[in-house]
Amino acid sequence: MNATSKSNSILKSVLSNLTFWVLIAILVGIVLGHFQPETGVQMKVVGDGFISIIKLFIVPIIFLTIVLGIGGMGDLKKVGRIGLKSLIYFEIVSTVALTIGIVVGYLVQPGKIDKTGLQIQDSSMYTQNTQQSFNWLSFFMNNSTLQVLIVAIIVGVLLNYHSKREQIVAFLYKCSTFVFKALKYVMYLAPIGAFGGMAYTVGKFGLDTLIPLGKLMLTVYITMFIFVFFILGSILKYYKINIWQFIKYIKEELLIVLGTSSSEAALPNLMDKLERMGCSKSVVGLVVPTGYSFNLDGTSIYLSMAIIFLAQLYDVHLSLAEIFTIIGLLMITSKGAAGVTGSGFIVLASTLAAIHRIPLEGLAFLLGVDKFMSEARAITNFIGNGVATIVISKSEGEYISIEQATEVELE
Repeated sequence: MNATSKSNSILKSVLSNLTFWVLIAILVGIVLGHFQPETGVQMKVVGDGFISIIKLFIVPIIFLTIVLGIGGMGDLKKVGRIGLKSLIYFEIVSTVALTIGIVVGYLVQPGKIDKTGLQIQDSSMYTQNTQQSFNWLSFFMNNSTLQVLIVAIIVGVLLNYHSKREQIVAFLYKCSTFVFKALKYVMYLAPIGAFGGMAYTVGKFGLDTLIPLGKLMLTVYITMFIFVFFILGSILKYYKINIWQFIKYIKEELLIVLGTSSSEAALPNLMDKLERMGCSKSVVGLVVPTGYSFNLDGTSIYLSMAIIFLAQLYDVHLSLAEIFTIIGLLMITSKGAAGVTGSGFIVLASTLAAIHRIPLEGLAFLLGVDKFMSEARAITNFIGNGVATIVISKSEGEYISIEQATEVELE
C-alpha cells in the first residue's frame, strides 16, 4: 500500500512538472516535423506566437527590475560599483569566448570538409542589404532592449533624488509582483511553444539535409560545452559553486530555451530564480538585463567560429593581424546581437565587409544551419548571464547557497 502510494505520488509529481511536458512537446515536435514536414512547417506560427507573448513581458520586466535595482538601493555609489564590475566581467569573458571560437575553428577546421560537392546559394538579394556599413544609430533605434536599458537606468538614477522615492519604489514593486504573477500563468504555454518551434525546425530543414554541415554544428556544440563546463565552471568553482548544480537548478528554463531557441522566453524566470537563490534584487535587476545585451558568450563563440569556417570554405588564409582585427571588431559589434532578430548576420556581414577578404555570399551558406545552432547560442548566453549574476552577487556579499534556494523552492 505504501509502495503504491509512493508510486502514485511520484507519478503525480512528474505529470505536474512543467519540465516533463516541455520534453514531451519537444519530442512530439521532432516526430511531427520529420514524418509530416508540411504540417510541421505550419507550426511555426505556434512557436512564434509563444515567443511573441513572452516578448510582451520583456520590456516591463527589464524596466521594472532595473529601476527597482537602482532606485531601491538609494546608494548611487553601489550602482556604479556593480555596473563597473559587470562591464569588466562581460568584456573579459566575452573576449575569452571569441578567442576560443577562433582557436577551435583553426584546430578542427570544420570548413575544410565542405570544399567539394556543396553549392553556395546565390545570395545577391541578401548581400545587397548587408554590404552597407554597420549603422549604430539604426541598430540602436531598432533595438528595444538597449533603449529600455538606457531609459530605465536614467529613471532609476533620478528616482534616488525624488522626495517620494520610497512610495514610488513600493508601487513599482507591486507592479513587478503582478507582472511576474501573470508571467507564471503564461509559462504554462511553454510546452506548446516548444512543440511549435521544434516541429517547424525539423519540418523546414529535415533531419538529413544538414549532414554536410554536421562537422560545423558538432564543433560549435562541443566548443560551447567546453566553454560552459570548463570556463564558466572554473569561474563558479572559484566561488565554491558546482556548475552542474546550478544547471540542475535552472533545468526547466534551459529546456524552454532549447525548445524555443530563444533566451528571451526564459529570461524573466531566470531573474526570478536568481533572486530566490539569494542574489539581491538590485544585482539581478542590473546584471541580467545588461548581460542580455552585453554578455553574449554563445553568440561570441558562434560569430568567431562562423568567420573562420567561411575563410576555410573559400580557402582564404587570414594573417595574425587580420585575426586580431576580427576579434576587435566582434568585441564591439557583437554587443546587443541578441536583441534583434537576424542581427547576428548583420554583425557577420559588417565584420566580413570590414576585413575585405571573405565573400559576403558565404552568409547564405550559414542560413540553413543557423536555426540548429541557435539553441547552443541561446543556452550558452543564458547560462553565462546566470553565472555573471552569481559572480557579481558573490563579490557584493549578497548570495545564499543553491541548496537553500532549492529548499525554499520546494516549500
